[in-house]
Amino acid sequence: MKKRIVIADDEPITRMDLCEILEEAGYDVVGKASDGFDAVELCRKFKPDLVLMDVKMPLLNGLKATEIINEEQLANCVILLTAYSGKEFIEEAKNLGVMGYLVKPVNEKILLPTIEVCFSKSKEIERIKNDAKKAKEHVENRKIIERAKGILIKNYGITEDEAYKRIRKLSMDKRCPMKDIANAIIINCM
Repeated sequence: MKKRIVIADDEPITRMDLCEILEEAGYDVVGKASDGFDAVELCRKFKPDLVLMDVKMPLLNGLKATEIINEEQLANCVILLTAYSGKEFIEEAKNLGVMGYLVKPVNEKILLPTIEVCFSKSKEIERIKNDAKKAKEHVENRKIIERAKGILIKNYGITEDEAYKRIRKLSMDKRCPMKDIANAIIINCM
């Protein structure tokens, strides 16, 4: 499946050149914006894999637009394209979590490898986020099960192992997660 890209630059010629480079390389340019506001709206509509974002644009600059895109998780990654290489812009870009920072003029030999590295890094970050989410859910589920085991131990005078086996058996009998059985036990004892 083609990677979907939004281009945001206030210069029509730059947008056209970037679009041509990307489409020839096999990417799908799903939207082009002339300011940060339109870039955010395009991202809300298309949820692209990547945004190429100019920094200096009217209405909403690229840094503010990037902040919104990252906060709302509207795209997998953002690469800033700019004529500015000052430390203040680079620091702000780092703080916003952009994946790349390219100083104009940009050509195909610079742009395409940067895009591919960004796609690779965004996949890696997504995997790490998913792993962290699963680990957090596992810990939360264990807390609920431990609480339910404590209730069973107290109410029935059984061992911890017996309480666990009781929750597990109910889970298998009802064909639902142990967490759901544990929640029912907790709710029933309130």
